[in-house]
Amino acid sequence: MDRFSFLNAAHTAFFADLYEQYIENPDSVEPSWRAFFQGFDFAASDYGTGATEVTSALQQQPQTAKATASAPVSDYSGVPEKLQKEFKVISLIEGYRTRGHLFTKTNPVRERRTFSPTLDLTNFGLSDADLNTVFDAGKEVGLENATLAQIVEHLQKVYCGHIGIEYMYIRDPKTRQWIQNRLSVNQNQPDFNADQKKNILGKLNDAVSFENFLHTKYVGQKRFSLEGGESLIPALDALIEAAASKGVEQFVMGMAHRGRLNVLANVFGKSTSDIFSEFDGKDYDDDALFDGDVKYHLGLTADKVTKEGKQINLNLAPNPSHLETVGAVIEGIARAKQDKYFPDDFSKVLPIALHGDAAVAGQGIVYEIVQMAKLDGYKTGGTIHVVVNNQVGFTTNYLDARSSTYCTDVAKVTLSPVLHVNADDAEAVVHAMLFALEYRMEFGTDVFIDLLGYRKYGHNEGDEPRFTQPNLYKLIAKHKNPRDLYADVLLGAGVIDKDYVGKLEKEYKAVMEENLEASRKKDLTVITPFMQNEWEGYEQAGADVMLQKVNTAFSKDILTDIAKVITELPADKKFISKIQKLVNDRKNMYFETDKLDWAMAELLAYGSLLTEGYDVRISGQDVERGTFSHRHAVVKVEDSEEEYVALNNIKDAKGKFNIFNSLLSEYAVVGFDYGYALANPKALTIWEAQFGDFSNGAQIMLDQYISAAEDKWNNQNGLVMLLPHGYEGQGAEHSSARMERYLQLCANHNMYVADCTTPANFFHLLRRQMKTTFRKPLIVFTPKSLLRHPLVVSTADEFANGSFQEVLDDTAVQADKVKTLVFCTGKFYYDLIAERENLKRDDVAFVRIEQLFPLPVEQLKEIIAKYPNADDYVWAQEEPRNMGAYSYMLMNFTEVKLRVASLKAYSAPAAGSYTRSKKRHAAAIAMVFDKNLFN
Repeated sequence: MDRFSFLNAAHTAFFADLYEQYIENPDSVEPSWRAFFQGFDFAASDYGTGATEVTSALQQQPQTAKATASAPVSDYSGVPEKLQKEFKVISLIEGYRTRGHLFTKTNPVRERRTFSPTLDLTNFGLSDADLNTVFDAGKEVGLENATLAQIVEHLQKVYCGHIGIEYMYIRDPKTRQWIQNRLSVNQNQPDFNADQKKNILGKLNDAVSFENFLHTKYVGQKRFSLEGGESLIPALDALIEAAASKGVEQFVMGMAHRGRLNVLANVFGKSTSDIFSEFDGKDYDDDALFDGDVKYHLGLTADKVTKEGKQINLNLAPNPSHLETVGAVIEGIARAKQDKYFPDDFSKVLPIALHGDAAVAGQGIVYEIVQMAKLDGYKTGGTIHVVVNNQVGFTTNYLDARSSTYCTDVAKVTLSPVLHVNADDAEAVVHAMLFALEYRMEFGTDVFIDLLGYRKYGHNEGDEPRFTQPNLYKLIAKHKNPRDLYADVLLGAGVIDKDYVGKLEKEYKAVMEENLEASRKKDLTVITPFMQNEWEGYEQAGADVMLQKVNTAFSKDILTDIAKVITELPADKKFISKIQKLVNDRKNMYFETDKLDWAMAELLAYGSLLTEGYDVRISGQDVERGTFSHRHAVVKVEDSEEEYVALNNIKDAKGKFNIFNSLLSEYAVVGFDYGYALANPKALTIWEAQFGDFSNGAQIMLDQYISAAEDKWNNQNGLVMLLPHGYEGQGAEHSSARMERYLQLCANHNMYVADCTTPANFFHLLRRQMKTTFRKPLIVFTPKSLLRHPLVVSTADEFANGSFQEVLDDTAVQADKVKTLVFCTGKFYYDLIAERENLKRDDVAFVRIEQLFPLPVEQLKEIIAKYPNADDYVWAQEEPRNMGAYSYMLMNFTEVKLRVASLKAYSAPAAGSYTRSKKRHAAAIAMVFDKNLFN
């Protein structure tokens, strides 16, 4: 025993604590203990590697790992056998904690895949002969004087019942200990009283009866039923009640279409009469600015009073069929509400994301959203993710839908715990949901619930699932629904009598029949806009209103005060010399030369809005400095990297300026910022692309939300997208923001599209975004080379006293001399006037269209009338002919016949060779001045 004399001085419980510490950080324990544990792991392992490494390997490859029995190879001949067995029991406990989720009873309709090695005693050096032995190691799971049989029974209940939990990859020992303590309460088994059980049964009845009613009244109509996952309804009901009691005041939820109508009716309290009107396909009560969407995409905002009398605001965001897109939107909504109402306590707004199993595993945006969870600009204090796991995606089996063991394995990115739950066990589902809530409120981080059920019908109710899953659907056809299963349990326990469920169902269906009859007396369907409570005082606007002038003037005295703040750095801090020079140059341009550049226009616009009580939020890749090093809204102290944000030091400013460098994502970040703007119309919310066409990574957000949400869902939104654009010979991806794509999406009244050429116009454009009584998305093609162009300057008076100009006429020519009238946008204008000066032509005038949509046709007609001798009308663009605004102008401006001056059509936006790009650019310019040229 001499070699192990240090073992004599401690109790087994001490060994267990020390072993846990060793697993967490081997170097933290005393060397002799570390050597002992290393030997123990080696002896206990079936693979001759450490226990923790074995576990990791098994989790990564559970389908292929094979157990290989081997005798312990380390020499512990001097260690008492009882002590060796204690450690083996500890190893068994760790095995259950780490791998118990692989051996649960969580699949209601299929046999679980088998994994090996199992949790059999022999795999831990124990046997049935040890079952009646009392082990001190039982204290590790809260059992005093427990036999091995009692320890195993406890572990089976906690880790291998209808709830399986993954959490041992969490690195913080305190978090793991909290989970272990919480799981030990009642051995991780539900413990509800009779009234609570009846409430669960009641919500299950609502869920089941709702689907049955629709199935009989609207035969074959798509509804994407929840059948097979109805236990979601009592779980959400319990979550809202418990969350409100813990201080949550706002609940923001996003989900795809499966089960949505059930959630709207039975959780959010949407009138089933309105739902029936949608099924009947009636027209809408207002069709002027609204086309609507299918019923299972609509959102809802509702206020609810809980059983305890707590008020809670519920929001279910509208979403398209792009299943996981809404996840980013709800995170932005939640953050906006937190910033606006609870900046010091994010826990009061709870985001809930409902996923499908195929979507959560297959859609890349889920990973992007998860990566946001702990970032300063995007965190929301923890999201509860619930996967309604049907075990099939449309017709694709789960084995074809992912490579990971579980659909929820993305949770491990943020070390979030995952609870896998049998959807047939309603109490277990509610129990897991309450655990998830407690975890989120305790740690402010994400948690996942994998609700393992099935889909009773095909992808929709008119589909035939037996085409692709015949064996599975034989089992499903014979399977009882969760309500009837639970009713049998309660009947057997004497909680209810045999007539109880029949009465519940009869009462629910009577109300449904009454509401159906009422709905059929209405001629029109009423759609209530989502989050209307946040939009009081804002009216929807058509294109005519969008073209009206808005007063964006601003006091020059206050503008000067703002300029003083943003052109000075704290004297007691040291900044790098280039930053100091840049700030000094800004001071000189305002107070000496009165020639303000693009960055000054931008910063002064933000400052002016902050003084008027608007918040400003900007996010995107590298936006703090700006991709082209022009903004420098955040500057760093040279030695400490302390941040200084001048715009947050404006005296008496009523708004808050926030700017965040984003993760390297477009899709999720645009979705997040869209959601932010959706929840706070009084905040100027901006997303800036690193290069303009990088926004194509967010194309689904553009197509489904930004361009169409007002038309589909009555949702206004003021998100601004800044998209750097301009041909400077930097290649295909760094030239064009693909303006043709945005212009193709423009219609009626859905958004603004602008391509400004002066700092003052940009200043007023940003201010107009907040000063209107409505909100529209604003797409701005922003410059790169013009950021420092000597001609791209404006005066302070133009900022203070001007307004946004949709069209800028040519003031450098004599109108009656003009023969060629050229219409253009953006940076190309400066290239053209340079060539006009070079050619000394006074018969060519350039009209800048600063706002492409809505197109200011009347203003353009007035300008054309000023040039009586013009007979050559040109559309000039630096983009290839099949790109840019040419096709848009042909469709939308028919007052004159336009001759095009541009590059010919290409598949890529620009050439990779600088020399070739310069040559093509020159050819497009030449066409402007010679109508006999045609590229």
